[in-house]
This record gives sequence, structure tokens and C-alpha cells, in this order.
Amino acid sequence: MGPYILHVAILIALNILIVNGLSIIERSGQLSFGHSAFVAFGAYGSVLLSIHFGLSPLVAGVFAIIFAALIALVLGGVILRLKGVYFVLVTFAFAELTRLALMDWSAVTGGANGLSAIPSFELLGFVFDTRPSFYGLMIVVVVLSLILTHQIFKHPLGEAFMAVAQNGPLSESTGLSVYRLQLVAFMIGCALAALGGVLMARYIGFVSPESFNLNISVALVTMLVIGGRGSLWGPVVGAIVLTSLPEIFRGALQTQHIFYGISLILILRFLPGGLVSLPGRIWKRTRVPQ
Repeated sequence: MGPYILHVAILIALNILIVNGLSIIERSGQLSFGHSAFVAFGAYGSVLLSIHFGLSPLVAGVFAIIFAALIALVLGGVILRLKGVYFVLVTFAFAELTRLALMDWSAVTGGANGLSAIPSFELLGFVFDTRPSFYGLMIVVVVLSLILTHQIFKHPLGEAFMAVAQNGPLSESTGLSVYRLQLVAFMIGCALAALGGVLMARYIGFVSPESFNLNISVALVTMLVIGGRGSLWGPVVGAIVLTSLPEIFRGALQTQHIFYGISLILILRFLPGGLVSLPGRIWKRTRVPQ
């Protein structure tokens, strides 16, 4: 695997991890357009803790993830009673507010210039300072995140998430707290986003406010929708396709966005269940009636 292909593969793995967190939130009945803010909390938090307090990348990353989860607890406690477009708008506003705060707090965050020369991730004395080693780390992390998601939705907690997403009032009548369940899902999803931010900062070696702008939030939601909501493999398929697609069209600089847009429209038009539903639809069409 060449260096460039390996780089794209690492970006795909990072996106799978982050979109997987967004998927957990969506499967509880909410759709966040502020996911990029929690990626930023993980990235900036881990780097700043290492710079100012001398913490190791692992310890700094753990604290950054905890911090992001606490922010999700506070934010979710305020906004999770909102539904539909109102929740989407508030999360979008929060992401933009976070980006502006990172831009203005230049004494700490570096402002528009960001933070550079970030040391590589280190775990138990092993430094992941090459692409092959970091790719191996990302494979392990992504697999563990998928196992976590599978286990969540295999047990009563996940079933409760899906129940409140399908019919909140009915779930309330059976004794389930829609608010509390969505808050738990929000915290888990945001913690995974922060983990993605921690690893992204260590891999790229640079972070700036523009690394977490509106386009990132839109791209993450698009990956989830294109891949397939409500499926374990939706984030995987969506991240693979939408991280690779711009690279496929990179040679056609003048028409890249046109090809990209047409591809997305066709997928949404003919596969409303996402690309993950394609094998099932092909199977139904080709199955011979007995």
C-alpha cells in the first residue's frame, strides 16, 4: 500500500470513528449538526494539556475525552428537550460558536494560525510516528468502536435508544425517559467524536479552527445518511465512499464538485436507506420465487 493510499485509509478510519459516534446520537432520535465541535474539543484539549501541563498524549487524550463528555452532558441537558429542526439549529450554532471561540482565543489556541508541530501519539512507550503504525492503531480503535456500538444496540440500552427514536410518547408511557436516554446517547456519541479529534490531531500534527468548520459537520452528517442510518455498517460505508469520492474526482478539478453532487443525489434518490441497503435490494430483485 503506497503512502498516499495509506493516508486516505487513515482518514477513512478517522471518519468511521467520528461518524459512528454521530450514528449513536441519530439512532436515539436526534441529529446533531454540531459534531465537529466535539472533534475540536478532543483535538485542542489533548494538545493544550500536553503543551501547558506536560501530560503524555495518552493521559491528555483521556482527559480531553472526559472534558468533551462533560460538555455534552451540560449542553445536552439544556437542548435535548428541543426536537427536530430546533435541535439541529442549536447544535449548528454551538459548533459555529466553538469555532469562533477557538479563533478569538488566540493566546491559548493560536487563533487562525492554529497549533503546529504536535507530537505523535504514544502508547505504552510505543510512538505511532509512521503511517503504517498509525494505520494499525486506527484499525484497532475502529474495530473496538464498532464492537462497542454493536454491544450497545444488542442490549436493553440500545433497544431503549431505538424505541425512543421510533415513538417517544409511547416510550414515555412505558416508563422510559426519552430525555435521559437521549442524553446518554449524546454523551457517548460526543465522546467518540472527541476520541477521533485526539487521534486526528496527533496524526496530522496540526489543528486550526478551520479544521472544524461547518463543512466538516455537513460532511459527517452526509456520510451517515449516504452510508445508511440505523445500521452498524452505515458509518463504515459512508466514510469509505465520501472520503474516497473527492479523491477519485480530484483529476477533474473544474467539474469535481458537479460529479460529487450528482453522485450524492443519485444515491439519495435511488437508495433512501443508504448504500448499506444496496445488497439487500439486489438480493430481492434477483431472488427467484419458489
